[in-house]
Amino acid sequence: MKAIIPVAGAGTKLRPHSYTQPKALIPLAGKTVLSIIIDQLKEVGINEFVFIVGYLGDKIQDYVKAKHPELKAHYVHQVDRQGVGHAIRLTRSIVNQDEVLVVLGDTICEYNVQEVVDSPYSMIGVRKVEDPREFGVAEIEEDCFISRVVEKPQIPKSNMALVGVYKIKESDQMFQCLENNIRAGLRSHGEYSLTDALDCMIQMGVKFQSFKVENWFDCGRKETMLESNALLLKKFAPKTDASQYENTVIIPPVSIGAGCSIKNSIIGPNISIGENTTIDYSIVKNSIIGSFSNLFDIVLDDSVIGSDTNLRGETRSLNIGDNTSIDLG
Repeated sequence: MKAIIPVAGAGTKLRPHSYTQPKALIPLAGKTVLSIIIDQLKEVGINEFVFIVGYLGDKIQDYVKAKHPELKAHYVHQVDRQGVGHAIRLTRSIVNQDEVLVVLGDTICEYNVQEVVDSPYSMIGVRKVEDPREFGVAEIEEDCFISRVVEKPQIPKSNMALVGVYKIKESDQMFQCLENNIRAGLRSHGEYSLTDALDCMIQMGVKFQSFKVENWFDCGRKETMLESNALLLKKFAPKTDASQYENTVIIPPVSIGAGCSIKNSIIGPNISIGENTTIDYSIVKNSIIGSFSNLFDIVLDDSVIGSDTNLRGETRSLNIGDNTSIDLG
């Protein structure tokens, strides 16, 4: 089985951070979205990955080579972004007719990966949502098999949203449906969607079984990313010895990167700090701070601060990209 990870999106809802960093590499609970996905799939024995890259794709390649050199990694470039369906179609020559597990590169889900991989059926991950109009939606029968999937329906017949995890056994039919949809110009909301191809497969007689994910972490916007960071810190954050930081109080959960200098401060709860960051005379909580940043005499709450950033000043809620210098004094 091969894993397909589409990470070509521009991440417009996460700007300014996504101007300089792919959203799959934005730090989260001491990790990245991409590293969490890769670790999940490696645990069940998947070691061949197809990364669909585009904007800032070189950073994805550098990251995978540095952090996961053991992977058999392929890189497919989606120059013209026309949707996830268009992106998946580009992998056909690499996948051939092998089974695939498709996981969207901004999707962190908790589910029994081994059970999904071992299932004799193709499978689609779902979760109940209050407003399904912004998602692909699955219409599910009593036996958990899916009768139809629709991309962002205006009048949904189900509140079970597609979470972005798909196990496809019949990859040849998937590519056939993608080819047919693209050739016919069949778009949903201006893009060639994977959802339309999956529905095509269902109409061809391919059986898809649904599986419910235990947790679904949204990393697409600042507010939801901070919520996901807080939840993931409870799972991944190591115990931090406050005594190594001069005159500083640590309120867990926190994740502090290597090489950080922190003194005269209160850190936490729900803080992720990148490597080699300096913090002095500051109070920081419910925030994500990048690497190689400097914070002095500032109070931060509900903030996302990029790497190589300098901050001095007062209490604020901020959303600041990389390579920034701000003096609030």
